[in-house]
Amino acid sequence: MAVKDLATDDGTATVVIEDRGALIDHLNSDLAGELQAIIMYLQYSAMLRGLHRRELRGLFQSELPDEQRHARLLADKIAVLGGTPATIPRPVPRAVSAYQMLRNIYEAEARAVADYTDRAIEAASHGEIGLKVDLEGMLADETRHRDEVEQILSGWNQPIFETRST
Repeated sequence: MAVKDLATDDGTATVVIEDRGALIDHLNSDLAGELQAIIMYLQYSAMLRGLHRRELRGLFQSELPDEQRHARLLADKIAVLGGTPATIPRPVPRAVSAYQMLRNIYEAEARAVADYTDRAIEAASHGEIGLKVDLEGMLADETRHRDEVEQILSGWNQPIFETRST
C-alpha cells in the first residue's frame, strides 16, 4: 500500500491511500447488495397479494431503474480499478406478506445507506473524488428509498395474520 500527500488549492494536505484491493472488495459487497435489491424488488412485486398490491407493486417496480443504475456504476468502477465485478447477490430474504416485504426492503435500504456513507469516505481517502460524488448520489437515492418505506411502515396497521410465516 502506498500513501501520498497531495496539496490542495487552499494549502492543506490530503492523504491518498493507493491500495485499491479493499476498496474493490467493499464495492463488490455493495454490488452484491444492489443485485439483491434488484431481485428483491422484482420478486416481491410479482409476489404481492392483497389490498395494497397495486400501490406497492408500482413502488417496488419504480425502484428497479435506480438499483440497476447503481449496479452498473459499481460494476464499471470495479472493472476500472482492476477488479472483477461480483455476480452473486446477497441472499434475498423470504417474505410472504406485504408487511414482511416492506420490513426486508427497509433493512436492505438502511444497510445501503450505511454502506454508501462508509464507501464515500473510503473513496475520498483513495483520491477517487468522482467515485465519492457518485456514491453520494447513490446515498441520496437509497436514503429516499429507505425513508419512503419507513413512512409506509409507520402507518401500517399490521393485521395479526400477517405476522405469521408459512
